[in-house]
Amino acid sequence: MISAAYVPCDASTAHAITSAPITVRPRLLIASTILASSLAMVDGSVVNVGLPAIGTTFGAGAAHLQWVVNAYLLPLSALLLLGGAAGDIFGRRRILIMGVTLFAVSSVACATAPSITVLLAARLVQGASAALLMPNSLSILGMAFSGEAKGRAIGVWAAFGAAAGALGPVLGGWLIDLGSWRLIFLINVPIAIVAICFALLSVPKDDVGKGASLDGTGALLASIGLGLATWALTEISSRGWSAPASLALTAGLMALVAFVFVEGRRKEVAMMPLALFGSSTFVGLTLLTLFLYAALGGLLVLLPYVLITSVKYSATQAAVALLPLPIVISLMSPIAGSIAARIGPRPVLISSPLVVAAGFLLAMRIASYDGYWTSVFPSILLIALGIAGAVAPLTTAVLMSVDSQHTGSASGFNSAIARTGGLVATALIGSVMIASGPALRTALEMAAIVGAVTCLAASLSAFLWINLPSPK
Repeated sequence: MISAAYVPCDASTAHAITSAPITVRPRLLIASTILASSLAMVDGSVVNVGLPAIGTTFGAGAAHLQWVVNAYLLPLSALLLLGGAAGDIFGRRRILIMGVTLFAVSSVACATAPSITVLLAARLVQGASAALLMPNSLSILGMAFSGEAKGRAIGVWAAFGAAAGALGPVLGGWLIDLGSWRLIFLINVPIAIVAICFALLSVPKDDVGKGASLDGTGALLASIGLGLATWALTEISSRGWSAPASLALTAGLMALVAFVFVEGRRKEVAMMPLALFGSSTFVGLTLLTLFLYAALGGLLVLLPYVLITSVKYSATQAAVALLPLPIVISLMSPIAGSIAARIGPRPVLISSPLVVAAGFLLAMRIASYDGYWTSVFPSILLIALGIAGAVAPLTTAVLMSVDSQHTGSASGFNSAIARTGGLVATALIGSVMIASGPALRTALEMAAIVGAVTCLAASLSAFLWINLPSPK
């Protein structure tokens, strides 16, 4: 997972109450939301650097290592919208603190896990708790500030999120090389304690919803559907087709179809209102997000793994190798947003995935590695520039594609789709991770080609379906 500065905004952001009074402790409040969200942002990416070390500790194969990532992404993807709705109903402050607490407890469980099975179970809890704290941390800022103050607060939140995304994996790599991969989970505990203390001191209690209910059935079906489909894809990519994998994939797809049916019955109180898909532009943006973030998610898992196991980077070196990605995205996203404001988001959303595709084609050079600056850096730079070009216009276009009644649901669903893209990509890269030596580098070349094709599909989605008015 990547930092807050370049992930589409969460569901409850657009529902934020702009008329709320300014908080009496604004700095503490901003700090509490930054610390809370940084737990989820950093943990989603720092683990990628630790996969080889985790595999060595438990003797885990590619399928288990894929699940170290996906056990976190699965509940986060499935429950993100539900987490935002829970804040609306039970109070954002309460849900934020609950999410941070659960995250700290599950982090300790990850750090002390005696087996890969216990680690995966703890990662599931981490993902579920991240789905509680992420949407509510940003929504609290929207409640507590108004006007220009709200814009500045969210800007600070995004900037620190970008810094956390950039430095987190580097810190994680250093901790792994210094002692153990277990330290990357233990470091969450003091951050969580400080975040909870700041929240208790600064975040005002908000009104809880009246007469509203959580879409528990929808959340259950989405979780079952994504879980079964992800397990099946992981098995198929690692071991090939089998009767259990085929059965699980069929059952998962049926559960997702049932999820769509249930959401249609719940109409406007659904966690995914089907009215969103009445807009062809929203459909195009959803496909673009799925393809683009699938390519990026696969890269963030695969590249550190290859650099460590094949090129013999240390964990710290592999983390530093990815550092240009969050830095460039954080610096260039505002510029891309300004360009999209002048010419409209459609041209930018068509061209940006093409730049990312070019970066993936350059990533094929890593297979014949002859140095970081010639083999790795050019591809990372192009991918970062392309993603930076898409982030701000994508968020703007999502909000423009639906009526004001559905902006919150649309932005939240788009954020969930971005994470689902990473989930699916991680499930499909097993055939690369089970390879070794020269075969691993050959598999990386094929994965880079698939990533480029996926980005071309994202660009095509923008070209065919996105139809937004140009600025006057």
